[in-house]
Amino acid sequence: MRWIDGFAGAFGRPVDESTVEPEMLASYAWGLKVSGAEFVDALDVRNRVARSIGAHFEAQDLLLTPALPKVPVPLGTYGRGAEHADGPGWLEHLFQCSPFTAAFNVAGTPAMSVPLAFDPATGMPIGVHFAAGYGREDVLFRLAAQLEKAAPWAERKPAVWAGAARSA
Repeated sequence: MRWIDGFAGAFGRPVDESTVEPEMLASYAWGLKVSGAEFVDALDVRNRVARSIGAHFEAQDLLLTPALPKVPVPLGTYGRGAEHADGPGWLEHLFQCSPFTAAFNVAGTPAMSVPLAFDPATGMPIGVHFAAGYGREDVLFRLAAQLEKAAPWAERKPAVWAGAARSA
């Protein structure tokens, strides 16, 4: 949580609901209460996850999972109720919303999600998640190029997307 304090100090801003989203504020408050022993235990869990994932990639080049457990949800869904969450509750919520990708963030291994299908009802992309062994981004880049060639997605856009022109 020191990085949040560092930003707040650098910009002369408080760490409160006026500057930090509710879920991050809950995590920040929880982090301030974590003891040194609890932090060391968390590092141990992270190391066990990383080693387990690393062992998988000794025998396999890639791991394929869904990017999400269901089609994309409307904006604001993930943050709903965050103002009432505590740090552990917020993490549990995130893992329920996106259970397939977190382990690779924790382990620091490369992963990518690519839109290989589209929900016919909404036109929203359906992501497929690939992970590779530590330092093997090259495998993912080559796979992404092959997938883009076989099933181009660059021109496919949902009705609402970040690059869409705003209406007056």
